[in-house]
Amino acid sequence: MEILETLKQKVSKQPLTLVFPEGDDSRVVNAAVRLAKEELLTPIVLGSKEQVQAHSREPLPQNLQVLDPETYPKEEFDKLVAAFVERRKGKNTPEQAAEMLKDVNYFGTMLVYLGQADGMVSGAIHSTGATVRPALQIIKTKPNVRRTSGAFLMLRGDEKYIFSDCAINIDPDAQDLAEIALESAKTARLFDIEPRIALMSFSTKGSAKAPLVEKVVEATKIAQKLAPEEAIDGELQFDAAFVPGVAAKKAPESPVAGKANVFVFPELQSGNIGYKIAQRLGGFEAVGPILQGLNRPVSDLSRGCDEEEVYKVSLITAAQAADGK
Repeated sequence: MEILETLKQKVSKQPLTLVFPEGDDSRVVNAAVRLAKEELLTPIVLGSKEQVQAHSREPLPQNLQVLDPETYPKEEFDKLVAAFVERRKGKNTPEQAAEMLKDVNYFGTMLVYLGQADGMVSGAIHSTGATVRPALQIIKTKPNVRRTSGAFLMLRGDEKYIFSDCAINIDPDAQDLAEIALESAKTARLFDIEPRIALMSFSTKGSAKAPLVEKVVEATKIAQKLAPEEAIDGELQFDAAFVPGVAAKKAPESPVAGKANVFVFPELQSGNIGYKIAQRLGGFEAVGPILQGLNRPVSDLSRGCDEEEVYKVSLITAAQAADGK
């Protein structure tokens, strides 16, 4: 509840609009209705008025907009097509662009790109690729960020941590890891977490030698050089990063060891396994994935999500948008 209140305070300070492409899903529609009723933001739900209303438990609030791509004015649609073609720099013809924009995720992403919405939440009935691909092609990553990444907010009682990247990059190199670490620090601050960033490994400060370890060592150096003001250290095993007693023995000079709250995994396999162990064995709630590094926020829901998760991810997306402004 504390996290939700923190997000609501961030979001309520300025008018924000999010687009929800999946107006044919009751979880999405009812979360959007809740956000509109609480006057936290203005949802734009894609679909016909009849379709969206059929998925809502109650009459649609006046401040919830329903936009039907099928009946979108031709003049406005042509503007979307032209902007898409220009953004793709000749990779798609106008005819191809028109066909692609029939896809609700491409349509919604273009609304974000053109400033008609501040962010997008999708993925309840679409794959990660179908949600993220339009964002990478149209919105693209921030300057000096080569890749987007996926973080999870891990919650248990009063505990809150960031795990990253657990969703996108299969085998990031040292530069990618460094960028992921710095973007994860920004994500941490969305939730009032002052980041202490540990780059994870099976080695602590040279206890093992391997190319996988060297990648993390190099990533740590890059991240420290890019952001000397941040508390960043590696390579650290999880116990050295998290347990003060172990940290005192394994990494006594580290500014992060024993008190890390942002954990950057060396590749996707360990990140995905790690957050699921914490979720299933440790009893943590995993909120995400929170996509990092895009010029404007787009969030990818799990297809197994419930209405509450859609609501929370929407607040996170809105907070990212507010932070970007």
